[in-house]
Amino acid sequence: MSFLVLSLILLTVFASACAQLVLKLGVADQKMQAAMQSGIYESALAALFSPFIWFGLIIYALSVVLWLWVLSKVDLSVAYPFVGIGFVVTMLFGILLLNENVTPMRIIGTVLIVGGCVLVGRSA
Repeated sequence: MSFLVLSLILLTVFASACAQLVLKLGVADQKMQAAMQSGIYESALAALFSPFIWFGLIIYALSVVLWLWVLSKVDLSVAYPFVGIGFVVTMLFGILLLNENVTPMRIIGTVLIVGGCVLVGRSA
């Protein structure tokens, strides 16, 4: 696997994790939370006018476009396991930016996922 392809795989995974973070910030907004308590129509309307939701969707869409390019260059069985690295990035976002509590079991599970990604990457 070339350095460019590997870099783009990692960029795609990072962008997708960033999109998840921004979407989480969008749904954590007080207006969005109130709308979600009111029902599906109110939730959809609040999401339609949420800058965080839109920004998260745009980042996610860009990561999908980049992912399509990646898939045109490498086997799916090689590329897709790298998506597991997103678990690490999102866990770090949760800890560092959202002040989430992460248990030792979650950390061990995430380390096992990373180990699998390394083995798949080395086999390519």
